[in-house]
Amino acid sequence: MSADLHCHTKLSDGTMGIDDIIILAKKSGVTTLAITDHDCLAGTVRAKIIGERFGVTVIPAVELTCTDKTRGGKAHLLCYFPDSPERLEGLCKRNSLIRKSAGKVMAVRVAQKFPITTEFIVKCATGSTNIYKQHIMQALMESGYTTTIFGDLFHSLFSRNGKDCVLVESTYPSPQETLEAIHDAGGIAVLAHPGFYNNFELLDELIPLGLDGVEVWHPENTPEQQEYLKKKAKKHKLVMTGGSDFHGGYNAHPVRLGDYGPDEEALANLFSYKAKMKRKQKKAAAAKASAE
Repeated sequence: MSADLHCHTKLSDGTMGIDDIIILAKKSGVTTLAITDHDCLAGTVRAKIIGERFGVTVIPAVELTCTDKTRGGKAHLLCYFPDSPERLEGLCKRNSLIRKSAGKVMAVRVAQKFPITTEFIVKCATGSTNIYKQHIMQALMESGYTTTIFGDLFHSLFSRNGKDCVLVESTYPSPQETLEAIHDAGGIAVLAHPGFYNNFELLDELIPLGLDGVEVWHPENTPEQQEYLKKKAKKHKLVMTGGSDFHGGYNAHPVRLGDYGPDEEALANLFSYKAKMKRKQKKAAAAKASAE
């Protein structure tokens, strides 16, 4: 039994469609999968149906973009098992519009520096809800300006101090606001890859606010960070999740679906945690009804 609770499809910044990623999961021995496209729940129903066809349990999920305004950095919150995903649509749309605006500006800036058109960049983003940096790099790669997505040219264009910087740094809703939205939708809120954005201080701030879990197993979490996060999770009774953060051909480093994920105990705890949440909701609803 294997689980991968963090991966992306063409709907955001991955290169594989829902069908292909589920077939890949099946052939890779991954029996439980969460497709966590950025600020996008559009593929949830389809993924569940296709997963049932191939014997893969697909958990409804989404990865929500945040701005840690206290430290001026980025953060991502994963939402698993939302009871009312429609309550997240407003937040997803808001984030999508922010990203779309930034993507258009970056595409125009790149088209001014290289003899490619914004239309060609949009073509490279076909199937996605937005233009991501990877799509811009795909256009440049196909036009002969680089042979890799994540190389010197990427850093020159998208690093703050890059020589040809075209980066647009957008401000998204705060982690605190996003956490509240996830709980309002009846979902489990998990801080994604703390090692990637150095979100350890943020983790400490979110725990008292009701954060449900933390992503322990991830390519960007070092072994030392994983051990730290395990101890933190046990101390505060957080669920532990994990995943490969698979993007197909848009991965910065070689990683396969299923390379990272929770062990059987952690996966069972995630499912039991959701069951406990539902029992609490029923009790609260019954108490409210009797009081009325």
